[in-house]
Amino acid sequence: MDFTLSEAQQLIKQTVREFARKELAPIAAGLDREARFPQEIIEKMARLDLFALPYSEAYGGTGDGCLAYAIAVEEISRACASTGITYAAHCSIGTDPIYLFGTEAQKQRWVVPCARGEILAAFGLTEPEAGSDAGGTRTTAVLEGDRWVINGVKCFITNATRAGVAVITAVTEPGRGTAGISAFIVPTATPGFRVSPPYDKLGLRASDTAEIIMEDVRIPAENILGKPGEGFKQFMRVLDGGRISIGALSLGIAQACLDAALDYARERIQFGRPISKFQAIQFKLADMAMAVELSRLAVYKAAWLKDQGLPFTREASMAKLFASETAVRAALDAVQIFGGYGYMKEYPVERYLRDAKLMVIGEGTSEIQRLVIARELGC
Repeated sequence: MDFTLSEAQQLIKQTVREFARKELAPIAAGLDREARFPQEIIEKMARLDLFALPYSEAYGGTGDGCLAYAIAVEEISRACASTGITYAAHCSIGTDPIYLFGTEAQKQRWVVPCARGEILAAFGLTEPEAGSDAGGTRTTAVLEGDRWVINGVKCFITNATRAGVAVITAVTEPGRGTAGISAFIVPTATPGFRVSPPYDKLGLRASDTAEIIMEDVRIPAENILGKPGEGFKQFMRVLDGGRISIGALSLGIAQACLDAALDYARERIQFGRPISKFQAIQFKLADMAMAVELSRLAVYKAAWLKDQGLPFTREASMAKLFASETAVRAALDAVQIFGGYGYMKEYPVERYLRDAKLMVIGEGTSEIQRLVIARELGC
């Protein structure tokens, strides 16, 4: 069993880490404070081909695969989780549905510009009354002649106001439950498609999150993904990949917590010596380091399985669950190690804690992940 990254993967890791350290980390606190979308960073990421990593060359990608992409998400999120979730949502749940289920024409029209970073993508699944119960979708799509007419509201949508395209789930066959849900490619410039003002969020404040409101949005009949009624199965598969992304994002936050806590513990003097010399602090740091490394192994394994074309549903849920809960614990422990200073916005750990909390909610809550894992065990 070889855990060594390939030469290409090592180069991607080094390149993204250096980019994040120089370009992103110095402005991350300001982006959070101002709730400012990092447009200039997104454009630089596009020039580095980071959006292209998971996709084949035939559709504007570099063909480096899911593991290389997860590494990039980790390194970006280590510097700024807001940028990390913008990147992750664009690739794993915004672009991936079209990449996985689109026709050749749909892929050329939409995946290519998304992989090049020319436009951002969003995924409209969650609704005010359909969160963990995604099968409770109320948005509707009715075929009228050669157009689908979509009406409904989607909430908590990352990249909503910045996206050029959104994949939207809607009921096409009422009364059939999940078998009546379909997915559609919706250009955001379509008349009737509008977005609410961005949410004022606890964390991830520099990411763009808003509601999508659709009132008689008319799109060509060919904009459906796959066949009518296949939407639920499609997004269940998409969410498996999305959980690898959130696992990688969580890993980046957790690593940032460990980095900050270790540096601070070595410098902070109490009772005549650095607090890193006290066993109580050492145990926190040791537990943090252990959980971070185990999270990395879980995330990388799930990504590797996906790259090999092997089943990865269980492993993706395990990686997302463990890494996200690790991020929250690591952030809490980092704040504790910083003491009173950890509660101040002058230091980054309070931001890490605010950002980490969404990791145990988005892409399926921790409770949903446990249900998925139990189902995979045959319970």
